[in-house]
Amino acid sequence: MRTVQLFITCLVDTFFPEVGEAMVDVLREAGVDVDFPRDQTCCGQPTFNAGLRAEARQMAEHTIRVFDSRKGDVVLPSGSCAHMIRHNYEELFADDPLWLPRAKSLAARTYEFTEYLVDVLSITDPSTSSGRRFSPRWDGLLTYHPTCHLHRGLGIDRQPKTLLANIHGAQIIELPEAEDCCGFGGIFSVEHPELSAEMLKRKIRNLEKTQSPTLVVCDAGCLMHIQGGLKRNKMKQRVVHIAQILANQ
Repeated sequence: MRTVQLFITCLVDTFFPEVGEAMVDVLREAGVDVDFPRDQTCCGQPTFNAGLRAEARQMAEHTIRVFDSRKGDVVLPSGSCAHMIRHNYEELFADDPLWLPRAKSLAARTYEFTEYLVDVLSITDPSTSSGRRFSPRWDGLLTYHPTCHLHRGLGIDRQPKTLLANIHGAQIIELPEAEDCCGFGGIFSVEHPELSAEMLKRKIRNLEKTQSPTLVVCDAGCLMHIQGGLKRNKMKQRVVHIAQILANQ
């Protein structure tokens, strides 16, 4: 049986454990054994983006050590963290002949969740791909926000849309100005709160235009940011990770 290492990410671990549980359910129903290295911590992306390269490097070295000790692909519920490992680690260790090969080795077996399902496991229609309980269904409207690191950084767009298109009962509505950032951007929302707030308002207005009660994302950062805006405005729409849709949560 194929084994994957689940890299759960900070935001999922702290705020959205149900997303991690949904990932495990989906992967197991797809015939994959899931391992969870307990020594994992932050990938280092917030520190890296803040310009604290020495501190980010320490986190990256720890992450490489943790996953070097295990076999199997590494799967994450976050395009931003996958981007950090696949692209920014190489920048961190560019001049280090010892750590650069290790960083490249980890990057080569690191995948975002939908990318792994579609490109590695060749799952396009989840209901025909595995066990009896893995039959995603959603009666009603769904709309999808392509997160920035996932779409622009990793070039992953077809994969989540393919999975959503095969959710039985779901009607997928195109989100206006879908590729616009929601305004989170990690430390961007902290350093530029006014600009971030305006970007969030625009994203929520576009969500309202779809009349969909549910917005699907592939990154917990966007989930937290948009859902927070909806709750502050006492709006009924909710934001969910695509793993939750596939797991019938």
